[in-house]
Amino acid sequence: MKQRKSGSSEKKPKGKSLRSQLWFDNPDNPGMTALYLERYLNWGLTREELTSGKPIIGIAQTGSDLSPCNRHHLELASRVREGIRAAGGIAFEFPVHPIQETGKRPGAALDRNLAYLGLVEILYGYPLDGVVLMTGCDKTTPACIMAAATVNIPAIVLSGGPMLNGWDGERRIGSGMVVWQAREDHAAGKITYQQFIDLVANSAPSVGHCNTMGTASTMNALAEALGMSLPGCSAIPAPYRERGQIAYDTGVRAVEIVHEDLKPSDILTRKAFENTIMANSAIGGSTNAPIHINAIAKHIGVKLDITDWEKVGLDIPLLVNMQPAGFYLGEEYYRAGGLPAVMNELLKAKRIHGDAITVNGKTMGENVKRAKIINEDVIRPYKKPLKEKAGFKVLHGNLFDSAVMKLSVISDEFRQRYLSNPKDPNAFEGRAVVFEGPEDYHHRIDDPKLKIDENTMLFIRGTGPIGYPGAAEVVNMQPPDYLIRKGVLSLPCIGDGRQSGTSASPSILNASPEAAAGGGLAILKNGDRIRIDLNKGTADILISKAELAERRATLEKQGGFKYPPSQTPWQEIQRGMVDQLGEGMVLKPAVKYQRVAQKYIPRDNH
Repeated sequence: MKQRKSGSSEKKPKGKSLRSQLWFDNPDNPGMTALYLERYLNWGLTREELTSGKPIIGIAQTGSDLSPCNRHHLELASRVREGIRAAGGIAFEFPVHPIQETGKRPGAALDRNLAYLGLVEILYGYPLDGVVLMTGCDKTTPACIMAAATVNIPAIVLSGGPMLNGWDGERRIGSGMVVWQAREDHAAGKITYQQFIDLVANSAPSVGHCNTMGTASTMNALAEALGMSLPGCSAIPAPYRERGQIAYDTGVRAVEIVHEDLKPSDILTRKAFENTIMANSAIGGSTNAPIHINAIAKHIGVKLDITDWEKVGLDIPLLVNMQPAGFYLGEEYYRAGGLPAVMNELLKAKRIHGDAITVNGKTMGENVKRAKIINEDVIRPYKKPLKEKAGFKVLHGNLFDSAVMKLSVISDEFRQRYLSNPKDPNAFEGRAVVFEGPEDYHHRIDDPKLKIDENTMLFIRGTGPIGYPGAAEVVNMQPPDYLIRKGVLSLPCIGDGRQSGTSASPSILNASPEAAAGGGLAILKNGDRIRIDLNKGTADILISKAELAERRATLEKQGGFKYPPSQTPWQEIQRGMVDQLGEGMVLKPAVKYQRVAQKYIPRDNH
C-alpha cells in the first residue's frame, strides 16, 4: 500500500491490509501499539483477537432513551454483533449524537450536521475497518451516510424499520400525519383536547419510526435506493422477526465489504443518486429528501443540483398507496413488496439504472429483477399509478432562487380551488399574509383583522437554516378556524422552512435563500399580490423592478433581516457556516473533506 499523507512517519505494517492494524499490530512502533492495545484488553478482549487480522467493525448506535424511534437499536445491535462475529469480525459499538424529530427543540435538523461531525471524527480517529450505520428517525440516516461518505471506509446501513400500524377503532391512523388531521378536527370543534392527545398517541403503537411515508420511511427507503442497505431492509416493520434477521445479515455483510474494500465512493455514484430521485417520486417521498440527498452528494463529491429533482423525477408516477399521499401504512407496504417491488417496476419501465452497484456486491437490477408486487392496491404497477408526474416541482422567481412543491399530495380540493382556472390553468394569484415565525403564526392566525379568506396566501419566514436556526418544520400552516369550519381545509403556504414528511400539504417550501440570508421573502409585505405559475415554475411578488430594488436597499440600510440570537454555542457555530436548504444545508467548509481515510493516516496521540 502506498504511503499516505500523515502527521507522523509511521507506515502501515508490512503484510497487513486492515486499517485497524495501525493501532493494534505495528512492530515498527511498539510503544504506541502497546498503548493502544492496553485499554482495549481491560474489558475482556484478548491480544490474540486484536492482532489476528480480523476486521474491526464499528456499530454506530443511534438508539437511546432520548431517541424513541431508534431505541430498539439498543437490542437489535446484538444481532448485528452476532453477524459480525460469525463472519470473522470484531464488533465495537459506540454512540452517535442523538437526533429525535419529535423531542429535540428547537428542531432536530439543527443537529444533523452536529451528529455528522461527531461521527466523522469517530470513523476517522478510531481503529475501525468498517461500520454498520444504525439509522431510523429522520436525520439519523443522512447524518450517518454523510459521515461515512466523508471518511470513506466500508459502510452499510441498517435501518430500524417503521412502527406497526396505528388504529382508531377500524380506521388506520398514521403517525405524524394524524397530528395534522387532528388539529383540523380540533379547530373545527369536532374533538376535544383529550381526544386529540389520545388520537395521536394511538398512532404510535410500537417501537420504530413513523409508519407513514414521512421523512424517516423516505430516507431509509432512499438509503436502500442508493445501494447502501441490503435489498428489502428499509420497509421491514421494527417489531417483525425479519428485522432481527436482516440485522444479522447486515453484520455478516459488514465484514465482507471490508475484505472486498467496497466503499461508499464505489456505491454513491451519479447513477445511484438518479435512481434515488426516481424512487422518491414513486414512493411519494418527503420534501426533506432533496435536502439530505443533496448533502450526501456534496460529501461524496457527486454533482447534484436541486433542479435535478425536477429534471430526473418530476414525471415519475406515484406507485405507493401509503399515507400521506395515499391510504395504507408501513405494514401493508412491506407485505406488498416494499422498495424492491417499486424498483422492479421502475426497472421494467426503464426508468432506473439497473447497473448501479449496491452494498451486497450486486447491481440494483440484479437485486430487484425477481421482486414482485404482492398487493396491487398498495403498490401499483407502473402503468396503473395513483398519480402521474408525482415528483417535485422546483420553483424560482423574485421570492427565492429555489423552492419545492410536492405534486403527489395536491388534493382535489386544492387543485379545484387554485389550479383549475380554464383561463389560467396550473397558476394562481393571491394576497400575502406574512408571519414572522411559528410563534407569530399561532398568535395571529385567527385574528379577524387579517381578513384571511380562500384567496389568501400564507407566508412564514425566519424559519430557515440561519433564521430559526436549523430550518423548522412549520410551513404547513392550517387556515384560520373560521375557514376550517366552512370547509376550507388548506390555503397556499409558502416559507423558508420545511414541513414534516408526514404532512399532506402541497406547500411551497425549502425556499432558498431564506429571509435571513437576504432572500426575497425578507422584503415581502402584507397585502402584496403574489403569482405562482406551475407551468413556468415561477413564484413572484407582483411589484416593479424599481420597487423591488428600493425594498432591498431599505433592508440593507436596516442591517438585513432580523432573527433571534443564538441560544447555544452550536447554534452560533452552525449559523456562521451553514449553506441553504437548496444546497443541502451542509456546513460549507466540510464538503472539501472527502475520502479522508484514503488520503491520510491520523497522527499518533502520544
